[in-house]
Amino acid sequence: MSDQGVIVRRARTEDIPGLVASSAGLFAEDGGTRDPAINVNWPREHGAESFAAAIEDPTRLVLVVDHGGQVVGHLLGSVTGPTDKRLVSSATLISMYVLPAHRRARAGAGLMGEFLAWAKGAGAEQVEVTAYAANTDAIRFYERNGFGPQLLTLRRTL
Repeated sequence: MSDQGVIVRRARTEDIPGLVASSAGLFAEDGGTRDPAINVNWPREHGAESFAAAIEDPTRLVLVVDHGGQVVGHLLGSVTGPTDKRLVSSATLISMYVLPAHRRARAGAGLMGEFLAWAKGAGAEQVEVTAYAANTDAIRFYERNGFGPQLLTLRRTL
């Protein structure tokens, strides 16, 4: 996918520093502002190792949004086969982030399109994503892409 100077493509090992930075942006902007239990330093502490493993794992998808050789966004997804508990193959969109300056370039739509095509090709019968209830922009984006509510997690701080 290419639109307004951005390209969505599979991540490569040399993209790991950009993936870590993109993930750090997600943690700072999303979880870090909505969940005090989130370790906003996780991407910088563990992201490189995690992304390296994911790039090599055939059950995971790692995409980057490339703008002039710079990683300006990412998507991480996984697929699991049917189990005794869940009777269908399922793909999970684990994380997705695009730098604010590139959000109007349809990078999110490109990431989503690639993810859905990959999930279907991997045999997934359903796809799922979680979002913070307060992240109304993300929820609207996912709803525009055909997602609807399935579960509700309620939390109480002690």
